[in-house]
Amino acid sequence: MQFPPVGGTDALRRVLVVDDSRLQLRILAGMLRRRGFEVMEATSGAAALDLCATAPPDLVLSDWMMPGLDGLELCRRFRELPHERYGYFILLTSKSDKSAVTEGLDAGADDFLTKPVDGDELLARINAGARVLQMQRELAEKNRIVTETLAELQRAHDAIERDLRQARVIQQALVPERVRDFGNSRVSLLLQPCGHVGGDLVGMFGSGESGLALYCIDVSGHGITSAMVTARVAGYLSPKFPDQNLGIERTISFGPAMRPPQDTARMLNARLAGDPGVEDYLTMAYIAGDLATGEMTLVQAGHPPPMLLRADGMLQFLGNGGLPIGLVPDATYDPVPFKLGPGDRLLLYSDGFTETVMRDGEMLGEAGLAGLFRAAAAQAQGPELLDDLFWRLSSGMAPGGPLRDDVSAALLEYGEPLAC
Repeated sequence: MQFPPVGGTDALRRVLVVDDSRLQLRILAGMLRRRGFEVMEATSGAAALDLCATAPPDLVLSDWMMPGLDGLELCRRFRELPHERYGYFILLTSKSDKSAVTEGLDAGADDFLTKPVDGDELLARINAGARVLQMQRELAEKNRIVTETLAELQRAHDAIERDLRQARVIQQALVPERVRDFGNSRVSLLLQPCGHVGGDLVGMFGSGESGLALYCIDVSGHGITSAMVTARVAGYLSPKFPDQNLGIERTISFGPAMRPPQDTARMLNARLAGDPGVEDYLTMAYIAGDLATGEMTLVQAGHPPPMLLRADGMLQFLGNGGLPIGLVPDATYDPVPFKLGPGDRLLLYSDGFTETVMRDGEMLGEAGLAGLFRAAAAQAQGPELLDDLFWRLSSGMAPGGPLRDDVSAALLEYGEPLAC
């Protein structure tokens, strides 16, 4: 029987032959050298162990029965050495009973050869060992590549994580104040992204002595792209830069004044729809009015209808639908006028509230949110009311489920009419 000379393969080059019989050692070593292997020789287990520590072999061919450190103990200690590459171990023995084989396997042996050794069988076992070592080293190389790739991915993930944390800080800065008093009235804001950053935006600004505007916006999609759109929209409605604010118009006679909400929505729609770099659209509930009279006007652009909880406990939904902002270039928006009285509470909210799945498996819905709003309004005011509303939502969610969407709200608590 002929076997290929495996001694030239990368997987199995160096062989250590261990035998206390010098004759047997020369026979085995000569046979292997003729096959192209690099052969090391040791006449004792202790000497073999020293060689394994300094020049690790690919394969050890060791006699079992030797004085001092026998082949079995050599195998155990060989396995304990801190080798980077796996070494194949073949025990030479005259034992053939099952208990001896079991003992050898427990010690870490890979294969056995019965003495006297047949040359063809020895080379066949070495070929088998070479295949095992080749597969093991290919697997080790693949594991190394996977480990390096995972390390690179982890570094990339850490960099993205740092950027997202910074983006969250920047987005939170878009809502610099959670609560602000306007005379006897108060506006409170809530913004809870479902991830690092989100596509919801809430805000408020005043103009003149009694003008007030507040809004709740939800950009389509989630994540970084939506957050970039919210940042852009925040600039269009910024209270810090009234000259650039689309909700404020400059009049010659009376100075800055609130622009009609339907005009603000139309201008914002033209900005977004006319920008080829923006493919997202947004829904919006936008309210502007006069705190001196309580006269307010709503524009509902595809956003959930605001809730108006009257001082006498009656609750009504406001709005008539409308097209989202940025979806149709020439869209127009209908104004919805209404009047606030002392003690009235107006809630603008995103669909992150109403579309949250509750414990019963159903979405909260507008009716469910109305119940939570009534309960929270009976217990708290201002930002604490919004915190209580969010707590009630979170407590009633389906167990184990994080927020699936951003949650935001703007609350106007109307006091006595503001005197001008």
